[in-house]
Amino acid sequence: MSSPIIALKIDVDTERGTRIGVPNLLNLFRELNIPATFLFALGPDNTGRAIKRIFRPGFLRKVTRSNVVGVYGWRTLLNGVLWPGPHIAKRHGNIMRDVRKQGHEIGIHCYDHIRWQDGVQKMSQAEVSAEFAKARNAFYDIFQTPASTAGAAGWQANEKSLSAYDDAKLLYASDGRGTHPFFPKVNNIIFKTLQIPTTLPTLDELLGRPEYPENNLIKYYISLLKTDQPNIFTMHAEIEGMAKLAWFREFLIALKQHGVVFEKMDDIAKALLTHPDKIPICELIQGTVDGRSGTLAVQG
Repeated sequence: MSSPIIALKIDVDTERGTRIGVPNLLNLFRELNIPATFLFALGPDNTGRAIKRIFRPGFLRKVTRSNVVGVYGWRTLLNGVLWPGPHIAKRHGNIMRDVRKQGHEIGIHCYDHIRWQDGVQKMSQAEVSAEFAKARNAFYDIFQTPASTAGAAGWQANEKSLSAYDDAKLLYASDGRGTHPFFPKVNNIIFKTLQIPTTLPTLDELLGRPEYPENNLIKYYISLLKTDQPNIFTMHAEIEGMAKLAWFREFLIALKQHGVVFEKMDDIAKALLTHPDKIPICELIQGTVDGRSGTLAVQG
């Protein structure tokens, strides 16, 4: 039986996560010789504006069990409300460049995380394209090269965002939740940008739930690994890179002991795209995921 392949996709949502979580993760990955894919929020950190989600079913329950205040800190949770949100790329471009210097993949998570996650479904095509262009421009300013991948904030994607990706000629994207790579189809339109979905539950979807005791989570994750498809684990710089860094280190060591092979997502994408005719076409729909509030993009 072949060894499981896993890609670590790090969503860097906030200024604090960029400033503290990313360097922590770089140190850990260097220690264990593990490659990863980092996707950055590149514009203002307006995390505090997420307060509007308080009326979303399941949001308060998730906030309580995942210790949001402890993870993000009060200052981050008030960004964009009591004071202007700090511009992440302008403050921490040097940290982002260091990620690339250390051999990891870099890409776009979003420009303004809250604006995309809470607003993209209501935006026009022109607004979606303009918001993504802001992220692409900020990325180019930092790295002096175009972005080749993106993973939508909050797994919020639709035909308008997929169209913007096709226009940008991305290598691949990772916008939704699913079981295997595919070319997305929405409203009978097949898009050209390969989707590599997150296949494993995120840590914040499991933390604090009695049916998933923390001392058993590593064993649970290992039980979910497949050998016939790449396993994609989306993590957050603010959680695995900060509040749960010690747990994450144990998790990585256990994966290595289990014989898991770590790959960057662009390497997985390049291998798949050598035979595009073998990649299935699947619907990208709006659905729900256990442990997460609201709807998000899922593989149909």
